[in-house]
Amino acid sequence: MLTGGTVGRVERLLRYPVKSLLGEELPAAEVSARGLAGDRARALLDLETGRVASAKNPRRWAGLLRYSAAAAADGRVTITGPDGRSADEAGLSEALGRKLALIAERPPGAEVERAVPEEVLARGIEAEVAVTVNELGRAAPDGGFFDFAPLHLITSSTLLAVGVEAERYRPNLVIRTEGEGFVENAWVGRELTVGESLRLRIVAPTPRCAVPTLAHGALPRRTEALRIPAERNRLVPLEGMPALPCTGVYAQVVVPGAIRAGDAVRLNTD
Repeated sequence: MLTGGTVGRVERLLRYPVKSLLGEELPAAEVSARGLAGDRARALLDLETGRVASAKNPRRWAGLLRYSAAAAADGRVTITGPDGRSADEAGLSEALGRKLALIAERPPGAEVERAVPEEVLARGIEAEVAVTVNELGRAAPDGGFFDFAPLHLITSSTLLAVGVEAERYRPNLVIRTEGEGFVENAWVGRELTVGESLRLRIVAPTPRCAVPTLAHGALPRRTEALRIPAERNRLVPLEGMPALPCTGVYAQVVVPGAIRAGDAVRLNTD
């Protein structure tokens, strides 16, 4: 039973040192205005288009999710391929059929391609579907390769309602909650305190693309990861946008702090 304003506890902490690659689980982390330390600190740049490689366009980039990235204490990043061997820019370029560069600074106006998720769901990842172009990090500080805001949260209630693994939604915090599905919707526009001092402002529900439906390493393709939110949790993420399938929420950091698995998550009343 949760009491005293506590809405849940941190069940898992996850970071993704290279955008659109598989990430790593942490027991604890420091969180600054730029998010979880080391998260989305690097990305792969498609040298032909000048855009950041993202599995949001799965026909071109679904293969990124066969690779994982881990960050050392000194910030160095190791990329590992599906064969368990380390991979570099040349190896990734050859495997994915595009000339890629691993970058650590977000270019001004950096963009990603996003396939229309409903079309991917209906026609499959190999089909030619409509693609939009989106600017990265509109609600994040300079630096980092975030889709929108520097932190992404999802609850165990939502994962249970959809019936898929947290890894498919690429959250930073998985929060163990009570209640039936999508409880984090009610947090939008409010603030949470996590652990002793970390304070977050929940700024928007997270609209879903085709990425959660894709194979993630050993996890097979699961269309339910998009289909069920499309049926049960269509929300307007930001003013002026249409209602979209959503799971989880985006957050900005109001007060930095340290967090660890097991920390209480409290909904602030002030």
